[in-house]
Amino acid sequence: MYASGLLFQLKYVPLHIMTDKKEIIFIVNPRSGTHDKSDIPRVIEQTIDKAKFDYRVQFTEYAGHAAEIARRCVASDVNIVVAVGGDGTVNEVARSLVHTETALGIVPCGSGNGLARHLCIPMDIRKAIAIINRCNIEALDYGVINSLPFFCTCGMGFDAFISLKFAEAGKRGPVTYMENVLREGLKYKPEVYEVTDETKATRHKAFLIACANASQYGNNAYIAPKATMTDGLMDVTIMEPFTAFDAPQISIDMFNKTLDKNSKIKTFKAKRIHIHRSQPGAIHYDGDPIMTGTDIDVHIEERGIKIITNPDIIEDDKHPNAILNAFSDFLSNLNIVREDMEKQRKRIQAINKALLKRLTKN
Repeated sequence: MYASGLLFQLKYVPLHIMTDKKEIIFIVNPRSGTHDKSDIPRVIEQTIDKAKFDYRVQFTEYAGHAAEIARRCVASDVNIVVAVGGDGTVNEVARSLVHTETALGIVPCGSGNGLARHLCIPMDIRKAIAIINRCNIEALDYGVINSLPFFCTCGMGFDAFISLKFAEAGKRGPVTYMENVLREGLKYKPEVYEVTDETKATRHKAFLIACANASQYGNNAYIAPKATMTDGLMDVTIMEPFTAFDAPQISIDMFNKTLDKNSKIKTFKAKRIHIHRSQPGAIHYDGDPIMTGTDIDVHIEERGIKIITNPDIIEDDKHPNAILNAFSDFLSNLNIVREDMEKQRKRIQAINKALLKRLTKN
């Protein structure tokens, strides 16, 4: 009787309580990105440090399954849950881990991998697992938009519109992303937004408003180059209407980490903002679009999630490329010349009209 009772108890005691090892669960989304995931269990088996970890691998089978698994892990006091997939999988797992003692690990296998890139997690699966083996855990910020957690970026307007187009694209990657930006962006009509933070209310006609906890969308497209996950603040980026002449420079600045220096961009930091727009529309959180109403609330939860980070470099400190900087400056100067020529053309038109009026009077 005693023996069977003991066996029953042991059966349900988590492995990490019985040993000094940490218990770690790898949640694999087989549908994320473009890579085949069938070989991942073998790679984990070969790479994980078995002296430190007792591990299990579980594949997701339907939408929302990753969140369910992560919640069960938290309830079972699992030490680490690793999201193996793209930004959507990372978000789904991470939102189940906020304000808990269970840490998030990331093995990037998606098309954008924005959070992994910001945290300097290698894109190579074996190297990403090697970072997990080092088990450097940091408490970092995350954001919330209308009660939906995000860990990289959220946004509305052109931002959310492009998220929809990106989700619909038959192929993925930086080229597809920029194709959508350039092709669809010039057709998109800007909206008027009323933005209120802790100190002021402002009104903007804008293509997009992006609220960034981390610096990039993914694919090294930096929407908020100065964003950090350790300051308790979001970086708000407001993109004003732009023309076909402006588009190349905006593209270069986004990939060169200099978007905040572009004349079409307004930026500020805040812990909490409220945004009002004239009509309902799409928003996105970590690239996942959803329809919502006219009022949008965004705030930062400071140090609200534990994440395994790269101990050699916690956040991306990539510096702008000198050649791209020079080309960006060239385009900027070209736009200044074009704008001056446009002003001169309008002045000449105004003078001609005035002369015609005088001539017709005479």
